[in-house]
Amino acid sequence: MGFISFVGRVLFASLFLLSAYQEFIEFGNDGGPAAKTLKPKFNLFVKLVSKNTGLGVPHIDIKTVIAAAMFLKGFGGLLFIFSSSFGAFLLLIYLAFITPIMYDFYNYEMESAQFVQLFFKFTQNLAFIGALLFFLGMKNSIPRRRSKGRTTKTKTN
Repeated sequence: MGFISFVGRVLFASLFLLSAYQEFIEFGNDGGPAAKTLKPKFNLFVKLVSKNTGLGVPHIDIKTVIAAAMFLKGFGGLLFIFSSSFGAFLLLIYLAFITPIMYDFYNYEMESAQFVQLFFKFTQNLAFIGALLFFLGMKNSIPRRRSKGRTTKTKTN
């Protein structure tokens, strides 16, 4: 059972690791294609948040966002392979941050093809979040092994 669990973690983490590797290779001076894709959606999200909350959002360089996403995916994926709760938590942070920004189905009409595609990707990322939460819940529910040292028993008459 342990080997099958390990293979499952490797397959799951490979989605994040390969994506982080591709973004790292294409990063360049401008942040690469990931920055070009994320920038308009990120700006729209920032405007939406500042409009609805009334709070000013400070300027965030898109290259910094891409670098942070690469770190969260890469480091979190590596730690997750070795059954680390911290790795799963890093992947959760990445998904919770990037999912509503990248897959902004709420900005499109329900009848459009773009809505369906973005909604499908959004729900897929929600399934990833659910899988990570399930992993964390199962990891925390397994009792820790106690040391096999001698225990003293007292006799009562």
